[in-house]
Amino acid sequence: MTDGEIHHAAMRGFEAGVEHYQRGRPNYPDDAVTYLVQELGIGEGRDVLELGAGTGKFTELIVHTSARITAVEPVAAMRAALERNCPTVRAVDGTAEQIPVPDASADAVIAAQSFHWFDGERALPEIHRVLRPGGLLGMIWNVRDEASDWSERLTEIFDRLAGEGAPRYRSGRWRETFRRSDLFGPLHHRLAYHVHHVTPEAFMDRVLSVSYVSAASDGEREGVRAEVDELLATDPDLRDRDEIVMPYRTDVFWTQRRTDGPDQAPATSV
Repeated sequence: MTDGEIHHAAMRGFEAGVEHYQRGRPNYPDDAVTYLVQELGIGEGRDVLELGAGTGKFTELIVHTSARITAVEPVAAMRAALERNCPTVRAVDGTAEQIPVPDASADAVIAAQSFHWFDGERALPEIHRVLRPGGLLGMIWNVRDEASDWSERLTEIFDRLAGEGAPRYRSGRWRETFRRSDLFGPLHHRLAYHVHHVTPEAFMDRVLSVSYVSAASDGEREGVRAEVDELLATDPDLRDRDEIVMPYRTDVFWTQRRTDGPDQAPATSV
């Protein structure tokens, strides 16, 4: 990616799939959010920066903390939804690689469901720049549990559209930047589990909210719809259900900005 660009699937997919995203994506479990809020010290008098804030699904869960929140979101349709959902939050256009805020202006930075989209080699120095000394970076992801046959089948459909080498949280490639960087300390990890109860219509919204599906051609997207309709009609765990239970795990990570200077210790591998 060149300066100021975001991945084409993220730009096209999230621009086109805002309504599906809002209806189909799960919220984050309370225990995971509470843990991240506590570890990052999010509260009154603190300046918090959220990167890739999307429609504000995570943002609206921390508004009650009375922190001063700036949400950075490069996709205009997502940012407009965020402004509707979180009217008290300052929403700005920008990317993790070019964060439109001054040096040392944030006590904490958050990336919810987004860090794997970033160019980590450029994003980490930018995050380091905007954090105050001792500032904290938190990341959180909802990840579908693939224990069921139908969930594995959904992943096959998504992966076919994504193609080889596309940004994915599950690949773990986002960790490589932290292994190579001395700007942040070790990554701390907490795991939570929850379930998302959806109607068959919201199940389809969840599928269509995936960036690679939203960014696909009309023909490819209709093909996905047909495959998912067949899955809903034939899988014993899905057919004839008014409500479908989608199990998720939530991964929470946080790390601390290292102090500038030549005496920095090397980052612990994660």
